[in-house]
Amino acid sequence: MEKLYSDEELLMISGIQHYYYCKRQWFLIHVEQLWEDNIYTVRGDVLHEKVDNPFILESRKDRFISRSVPIVSYSLGFYGVSDAVEFMVDSEGYYIESKKNYFKVIPVEYKSGKPKKDNCDAVQLCTQAMCLEEMLDIKINHGFLYYGKTRHRQRIELDLTLREEVLELSKAMHQIINNDRIIQPDYCKKCERCSLKNLCIPKTKTHYKSVKNYIKAKLNDKEDLYA
Repeated sequence: MEKLYSDEELLMISGIQHYYYCKRQWFLIHVEQLWEDNIYTVRGDVLHEKVDNPFILESRKDRFISRSVPIVSYSLGFYGVSDAVEFMVDSEGYYIESKKNYFKVIPVEYKSGKPKKDNCDAVQLCTQAMCLEEMLDIKINHGFLYYGKTRHRQRIELDLTLREEVLELSKAMHQIINNDRIIQPDYCKKCERCSLKNLCIPKTKTHYKSVKNYIKAKLNDKEDLYA
């Protein structure tokens, strides 16, 4: 594949899920380097502590699992770590010299919650698969999303539609960085669950013309309370 991005231009793979869920959330985390925990992020951290150990290598008769696998794609402009990659014996798969055999490569991403109605988790998994494809010069047809709340993993077909979505998201994210754009808050229902709510102050744009007016209104509220 054509190398479109340099090391300095690479973005974190985890950011594509943030960007899909909320562009403002992605901007605060990956551009402004801001972060706060809430119950949802803590649950995710606990789950990943259990699975993200690179020194744990599970092996069975026809497969083995590698955890915390570093991955990168210079055609997409992403880098990061795959929670787990399963290698299953397959005569048409990727040849691993140390194993003296061919293996099908299957990425697995762990999530603490439950399956989503949109593709925010699927695009992250697909991005990981596309990175592995570029690194190993192989084709990956599917991967799995494991959800801690249901303790069940969901098979995700990495079809053309999903891959095109990843490409469009990659282009949009890099354009924002290259053009020094600032993503403004845009309040909606899901803001109430976001750990960055107090940093983002999403209602400043929706209900007020400026941050100055937002602060002024809040000060007036307090004055009325103690009057």
